[in-house]
Amino acid sequence: MSKVYQKRRQTLGNLLPMDCAIIIPGADLKYRNADSSYNFRQDSSFFYLSGFCEANSTMLIVNTNGVITSSIFVPRKDKLKEIWDGFREGPEGAKENYLFENAFNNDEIDSELPNLIYGMNKVFYPFGKKDGFDQLVINWMKSAGTKDRHSKAIDIADGSSLIGNLRLIKDSDEIEIMKQAANISADAHMEAMKAVKPGMNEQSIEALYLYEFAKHGGRFAAYTPIVAGGNNACVLHYVDNNQHLNGSDLLLVDAGCEFKMYASDITRTFPISGKFSAEQLAVYNVVLEALHKATECVKVGNNIMDPQITSEKVITKGLVELGILEGDVDDLHQQGAFKDFYMHKIGHWLGLDVHDAGDYMENDDHMLFKAGMVTTVEPGIYISKDANVHDKWKGIGIRIEDDILVTESGNLNLTAKVPSDPKEIEALMA
Repeated sequence: MSKVYQKRRQTLGNLLPMDCAIIIPGADLKYRNADSSYNFRQDSSFFYLSGFCEANSTMLIVNTNGVITSSIFVPRKDKLKEIWDGFREGPEGAKENYLFENAFNNDEIDSELPNLIYGMNKVFYPFGKKDGFDQLVINWMKSAGTKDRHSKAIDIADGSSLIGNLRLIKDSDEIEIMKQAANISADAHMEAMKAVKPGMNEQSIEALYLYEFAKHGGRFAAYTPIVAGGNNACVLHYVDNNQHLNGSDLLLVDAGCEFKMYASDITRTFPISGKFSAEQLAVYNVVLEALHKATECVKVGNNIMDPQITSEKVITKGLVELGILEGDVDDLHQQGAFKDFYMHKIGHWLGLDVHDAGDYMENDDHMLFKAGMVTTVEPGIYISKDANVHDKWKGIGIRIEDDILVTESGNLNLTAKVPSDPKEIEALMA
């Protein structure tokens, strides 16, 4: 894998203008309280370009007249600290095992990094992504500029899109990992469908997901799971996960594991009793049709807004047919009447982050789908208990979400394993 990361650094370096550099900060250890830290998780872009997972590290890639050189600053070797906290590669290990041309102790960065960027035309780095890092870059630039009173000024530019759009197109190694992440999460959703019973607590279902993730190699969730029974599903980012489940309600679960640093993201909505009521099924089928129609739009050359507009039209038409909205479907869509019940976008990029890096605009317009992109498709209808509708619809919140890989010939649903068809869900729960 070290050569994969080295190749990515080379690719990023070639995207830089001549005599320019890019600085990528790693993550720092963060503390929960007192001296108890959270589990360390490396910054996604830093990991993407290095595979190096020690805190307080920094990377520099330089394009000098077309020659690409990468340097890394890492924690110093320290026998005592390694006894307490684990092995450290040190500069020698970083060079040998991670194929960096230059490696230094991280406490040498203030003296060494200015030397490495001296004479550059421009230095890129991700603006505002790490507390205090902007000032550090300014300090290094000032230090580089004072080495020679006749040296040229160095410009600063945001490097977020350079890195993000590189990450946006997944290579074959990433796709295989994401398939595994999706498979682990799909199995967990199916286990939850089989296990849920009226009277259980949302928290116990959350615990089941976390157990199933960890059991199969996804020790951590990619994000805080949403386990929302009944009306709680109408709160889009509900994470209290502490209420008891009523047999007459639906349960919406938005949960995915992180496997080898890559995220999965699945939402399924299923009846706590094992059987959809007539009203629940009617709304569910509208969302399911929106999912299918939107997914058909995810293919090379299509505008990334095509699935969004398609899902809006399907849901508007469905809400009219159910009598929840009244009027002409096209007029209602133009007016945005659906937004009272479907208020979010259809999806987002997926990769090392659940809301992954990468632009959504290109050449002053929305981006077109390209092979290797992975996006979620997640339409929903949310009818809260306070909505101005007939009582029979109130408290129904439904979202269905899949992870879709854009391929040269169409797309591949990475999460198709977990059923979304209501008959298949009921059969699994029986």
